Amino acid sequence: MAIAKNTKYGKIDVSIEAIAAVAGESATSCYGVVGIAPRSSLHSVIAEILKKESFAKGVIVSKEKNSYSINLYLVIARDVKITEVLSEVQKKVKYDLEKTFSLKIKSLNVFASDIK
Repeated sequence: MAIAKNTKYGKIDVSIEAIAAVAGESATSCYGVVGIAPRSSLHSVIAEILKKESFAKGVIVSKEKNSYSINLYLVIARDVKITEVLSEVQKKVKYDLEKTFSLKIKSLNVFASDIK
């Protein structure tokens, strides 16, 4: 599944993995975020921090009619205000995705999977 856009220069296809990579990079650049956790780590005791190449395991993108829903699973730093960090991640990721891909984001859910 990919985003297909037609411009006056031709057709552009953007993959879901590219959207996940931009969202993951944007999230990890925020203060208080240690890394991206795989979705399956919600049920395990020890979370694995994903490398850039595998952000798609911790960033779940789903396409609805003309918009996208995104779930981010993060590892948060200890001794930070979690609600503030997650709120700032939401704002930054939404802004970066809309600016980069001209996407309409219906929902952006951010989950704190672990604290390190």
